[in-house]
Amino acid sequence: MAGALALGVCSGGASVARADDPNDPSMRNPANRARDKAIIRDLNLGQLAYVERRDAEYAEGWKAWREYNGREYKGRRGGDGADDYASARARYQRDMAAWRRAVSLCEAGRYEYCDRR
Repeated sequence: MAGALALGVCSGGASVARADDPNDPSMRNPANRARDKAIIRDLNLGQLAYVERRDAEYAEGWKAWREYNGREYKGRRGGDGADDYASARARYQRDMAAWRRAVSLCEAGRYEYCDRR
């Protein structure tokens, strides 16, 4: 079995061509080179069309996401959604401090501070 495999690998066969073989005798023919070039061009154009369709779908999705989250953010906070990082971080710290205080009060028996969803 190993001998047959080695013979098949070493023989190389005249009909077998490698994709990037500069010594491929069939590529000496201008018609074959033109056909090969046309095939490669069609493959590349097909891939380009696929990527453009995919990117357009991604762009639509991201646009919808930004529009939805912009509305959601404005509705929740009443702002224009253009807060910078520092104000968002400060708001987060205030919210966390209020949550921690509510947890402490709940654990201390002040049940009106417990979240009973």
